[in-house]
Amino acid sequence: MGKNIGRLAIKLMKKRRRTIERNLELCFPSMLEEDKQRLIAENIDNTGMGLFETGMAWFWSDDRVNRHVTIVGLEQMEQLAKEGKGALMVAVHSMNLELGARAFGIKMSGMGVYRPNSNPCFDYFQYLGRSRSNRTLIDRKDVKSMLRALKTGERVWYAPDHDYGRRRSTFAPLFAVEQACTTTGTSLLVDNTDCVIVPFTMVRDDKGHYTLTLRKAVEGFPKKDPDAAAAFINKIVEESIMAAPSQYMWLHRRFKTRPEGQECLYK
Repeated sequence: MGKNIGRLAIKLMKKRRRTIERNLELCFPSMLEEDKQRLIAENIDNTGMGLFETGMAWFWSDDRVNRHVTIVGLEQMEQLAKEGKGALMVAVHSMNLELGARAFGIKMSGMGVYRPNSNPCFDYFQYLGRSRSNRTLIDRKDVKSMLRALKTGERVWYAPDHDYGRRRSTFAPLFAVEQACTTTGTSLLVDNTDCVIVPFTMVRDDKGHYTLTLRKAVEGFPKKDPDAAAAFINKIVEESIMAAPSQYMWLHRRFKTRPEGQECLYK
């Protein structure tokens, strides 16, 4: 049913399909046309399935979520908690991101960084659903609360993979795009809290089971260098996307913000 919804929705939103195709062209210019069209079709299916996965995250019981999600790397997070070390869990906007955050929150409390929705009704349900297994949610503009949480040893879920505009951003490579507008927020958070970065990746397999992987805390993050830090974090983003490229949110205009004087990459 989710696949059918995705296919129907994309027919009504042709601009979104063009965005998916353009993003793949920009990121993977050497990809064969046949492979690209297959990936587009799979991504559209996953977009529809993502709607159901959001419902699963917001409304399923803890036991039901636990039966469908396996978490790898939780021991590391438990050790960091014992040490009182703040952890910035770097995620990407996969279609099942809501379910990944819910599954982790059942095992360990944490805080999620989110963007309030402009629709008050939807925002109410979004906040309610995401709060089920998060200690609290932090508006992505509320940097002070993020810093305070990390300094006190909290686990903060954070997705730096989208184009958030020029403010607090720089341009760094992402796949084949040499200048992708990338938030410098990661650098700000790490430099001011000495937290660790833990990549957070959620993947659905062909049988409908999910694996949430909390990869080893990264080493060598460039301190006090926002440009180098942005390039570093984009490599982590690439690895997370490539774990399941068809499950990533390619319908976002990731490269809409360009350096001064450069043309828009979308028509």
